[in-house]
Amino acid sequence: MIFEVFLRGWADLARPRALKVLLKGIGLAVLLLFGVWFGLFELISWFVPDTITLPWIGPVGWIDPALSIASIGVMLIASIFLMVPVASVFTGFFLDEVAEVVETAHYPGLPEVRSLSLAETLGDSLRFFCVVLLANFVALFLYFFVGPLAPLLFFALNGYLLGREYFQMVAARRMSRPEVAMLYGQNKVTVWMAGALMALPLTVPLLNLAVPVVGAAAFTHLFHRLARN
Repeated sequence: MIFEVFLRGWADLARPRALKVLLKGIGLAVLLLFGVWFGLFELISWFVPDTITLPWIGPVGWIDPALSIASIGVMLIASIFLMVPVASVFTGFFLDEVAEVVETAHYPGLPEVRSLSLAETLGDSLRFFCVVLLANFVALFLYFFVGPLAPLLFFALNGYLLGREYFQMVAARRMSRPEVAMLYGQNKVTVWMAGALMALPLTVPLLNLAVPVVGAAAFTHLFHRLARN
């Protein structure tokens, strides 16, 4: 079932409205990453002099440009970890639109969704962003101690966090909070495994930009499957 809902999620990505959401998400992600890189570039320019005099070597004038070029590689590596919390924020803004596309195409005749205020949606997204960011920051230190098991830790941690958030945000459109908690509690393992599968392409640059939209579509399918059961 998990693989099936994600295959459907990738197929739904080809729908025009879903592609529109994807382009908006890519635009925001690019602006965010460029802004972070530009800030890092400026910090290097401010604090690193153009020429450094080294003992027994003399003046060296290529330190500043070398660090500036290296900052690009640092941002590419950091984007693997940054895209997880960024994806969670995108979900809160785009989830309704993506879920509506999926439900219109696959689940016609459904009643009106629950009305969620902007403050509630934004609060949930920002709160989860902070949780995911803090969890991945702590995990960065643990990666050095677990060695080859680091990828398993990454997928287990983010699978749990992303799965819970995406599922609860999708379910909250059609259920009360207590009903959402009950349905989640009955299907924790399934939701966790779906979140881990979603975290897998988040480690692939460029492909990870499509994951928030695909994840919202896939978890919409997953919610309807579990709710029907």
